[in-house]
Amino acid sequence: MKPLKGLTFSYDDGVTQDIRLAELFHKYGMRATFNLNSELLARDGTLTREGKVISHNKVSPADVKHIYAGHEIAGHTLTHPRLPKLGDEEVIRQVEQDRLALSELCGYEVRGFAYPCGGANYDSRVSKLIKENTGVKYCRTIVSNHSFEPQQDLYEFKPTVYHHEEWDQLFELGEQFLNLKTDQPAIFYVWGHAYEFDIHDTWDRFEEFLKMMSGKSDITYATNSELLL
Repeated sequence: MKPLKGLTFSYDDGVTQDIRLAELFHKYGMRATFNLNSELLARDGTLTREGKVISHNKVSPADVKHIYAGHEIAGHTLTHPRLPKLGDEEVIRQVEQDRLALSELCGYEVRGFAYPCGGANYDSRVSKLIKENTGVKYCRTIVSNHSFEPQQDLYEFKPTVYHHEEWDQLFELGEQFLNLKTDQPAIFYVWGHAYEFDIHDTWDRFEEFLKMMSGKSDITYATNSELLL
């Protein structure tokens, strides 16, 4: 029987730092979901975060299957627009065409999705459009709820914690999850962007977290779809 507690991860944008991150997940027996923009694959770029210029190069389409083997690929729109600012037809196109393109790339049906952009990046109109007009089965928001409780609305799913801005909570919640005794399903959902580990070189800190959480017989290590659907 599968354990009631589940740990899962979600990382956005399909950046080349995902290669190192995926290897870390493999090292500690973890499973993750990576959310890609199909029309931005193979594009090079940089971002300035906290005064530091960091790489924001995207993985190539030819490498997608290999890089994310053993994990889940999910949608993140074709070109990363702020969906509430778009008309209905363009919302549907951005989400569904991305889903179909990624399904062809990875060789299985993509069912998950993460809303792109920060701030107010979704609303009830957008989530309803996706639910009723696409093949997406769950949508992850960027609103941390610091909870392990199951959620009814999978089209406005709230993650537990955002690793980059909530490091202390990440470890505190990790300890709580390890000590949790429950007879009901519980999900610990961590999200972020792999490039954020480059800002303050926090790769070792995240590996410490993975090591702390790994190898527990009462935890299922799974992709988003495996836990949510």
